[in-house]
Amino acid sequence: MAREFSTVGVVGLGTMGAGIVEVFARNGIDVVAVEISAPALERGRATLKGSTDRAVAKGKLAEADRDALHERVHFAVGLDALHSVDLVIEAVPEHLDLKQRIFAELDRVCRPDTILATNTSSLSVTEISVATSRPNQVIGIHFFNPAPVMKLVEVVRTVVTAPEVVADVEALCARLGKVDVTINDRAGFIANALLFGYLNHAVGMFESHYATREDIDAAMKLGCGLPMGPLALMDLIGLDTAYEILDTMYRRGGRDRRHAPVPLLKQMVTAGLLGRKSGRGFYTYERPGSPVVVSDEATPPATEAALADGARAIAKVGVVGSGTMATGIIEVFAKAGYEVVSVTRGAEKSAKVCEAVKTSLNKGVVRGKLAEADRDAALGRISWSATLDHLADVDLVVEAVVEELSVKKALFASLDEICKPGVVLATTTSSLPVIDVAMATQRPADVVGLHFFNPAPVMPLVEVVRTIRTSPEATATARAVCAALGKTGVVCGDRSGFIVNALLFPYLNDAVKMLEASYSTADDIDHAMKLGCGYPMGPFELLDVVGLDVSLAIQRELYLELREPGFAPAPLLEHLVTAGYLGRKTRRGFRDHSHR
Repeated sequence: MAREFSTVGVVGLGTMGAGIVEVFARNGIDVVAVEISAPALERGRATLKGSTDRAVAKGKLAEADRDALHERVHFAVGLDALHSVDLVIEAVPEHLDLKQRIFAELDRVCRPDTILATNTSSLSVTEISVATSRPNQVIGIHFFNPAPVMKLVEVVRTVVTAPEVVADVEALCARLGKVDVTINDRAGFIANALLFGYLNHAVGMFESHYATREDIDAAMKLGCGLPMGPLALMDLIGLDTAYEILDTMYRRGGRDRRHAPVPLLKQMVTAGLLGRKSGRGFYTYERPGSPVVVSDEATPPATEAALADGARAIAKVGVVGSGTMATGIIEVFAKAGYEVVSVTRGAEKSAKVCEAVKTSLNKGVVRGKLAEADRDAALGRISWSATLDHLADVDLVVEAVVEELSVKKALFASLDEICKPGVVLATTTSSLPVIDVAMATQRPADVVGLHFFNPAPVMPLVEVVRTIRTSPEATATARAVCAALGKTGVVCGDRSGFIVNALLFPYLNDAVKMLEASYSTADDIDHAMKLGCGYPMGPFELLDVVGLDVSLAIQRELYLELREPGFAPAPLLEHLVTAGYLGRKTRRGFRDHSHR
């Protein structure tokens, strides 16, 4: 039988601590809430009151339940008030010496059978535990912010944590309605170990002026379905907190360079730009603590006129290719009112593409998303061809052929001869250098990357990739076209992976390495990222959907270009691809899909 916890102590009543108090009190458990001083205690009480009042206002908590919740909480200054509780959770700032002092004091104050827990997100639970005479009763219980809402709890056992302590805490998490993942004491645990490398990489992109903060954030929200962009998330977490976590992970986690905080982060922390809590971080906020972003000197102009400044007029578009991507792009342009010339290799392929476009448009009609007249008009704007010569009078060409550099270069050399001057030539490559394609022509200033996401008619994002030879007019034209298509165009430089893949695939690769090291299971890692970070899919679900062969190819490209040791493809990923386990398409990847 699991132990019954009737009273719990919480030390530290900041956002996190107050949230943990609320979680326990909501579930009928008496709480002793402790702070270091009377003013700090009052701030904690106000945080709890504000949170529960909001829950009542939103209809998520009855007034009577709120009042009963508050009656279960006893506020006190000093650790002596915790002398008779069954469990203590510490939620003070992430400083090892501070936590060790508190645990030494708790060891003296609390009953011999009291379990001592830390909510640390990055420090060593083992190092905290040795400050006590009962390290076997010390455990990590890592809640996620906001604690009353987030379902995930990481239960962190050290090499000496007693098995019955782990079992008691797991049962407690179930009683609280939380999903727990139990793991060993390692830097960053699951969620932060996977999340912070990605966040640090995004800060590095911003620091190097590779893309704007708005474009980096829009790319990850729209391209990956994430609830927040990485820089907005850093502002929410707090740049000082993020710095501490990264610094700890770097020192504890094998000194992986990707966890070494980007220099800009330290500069911003030193300058007091801590994110939402200080009113200024990567973005500027209405006031300290407010989630409302306001314009500042770095905010781009929002007007269509500014977007189209220097853009060339586009009326007729050529699309070269016959795959899924080409088909989707033809549909997108035709629906947006452009004349489209589809060019494939042969009449048979043209017929197939034509059929696929018709089927997709008909689905739109059946679902009520497209009027029959609009479908007919879109089809009427498309002409079908098997020769590149029919692109002589178009204003923009979008290439969507196979991802082989030699094929693309030969195609662009032909387009260079056929197309009139001033035509923007775009490649939809997702992994090849755009400059290599551009240099196959005599007009590299007119060549740009337009990376649509699959399925093109649905996905709202397009990465606009400018090379060091791309003219401002070609970039402006590409951005204006994206806006006319109803898409969000994000502009970035010509580096492997652009924004989305460069940030996404190292994170997926890190998840594979975590599984490979037997640190956790695929199910627990997926749970951690979905429930702890709000991701729409866990990394292994996503890898199986994308295809392990595709993922490996992209990861290899990133590693070859950046030569970052941490980007080397995980051996497990390479082995699965060699074995033919490619994900859903072969019915076997990280999981077996044969029965689904």
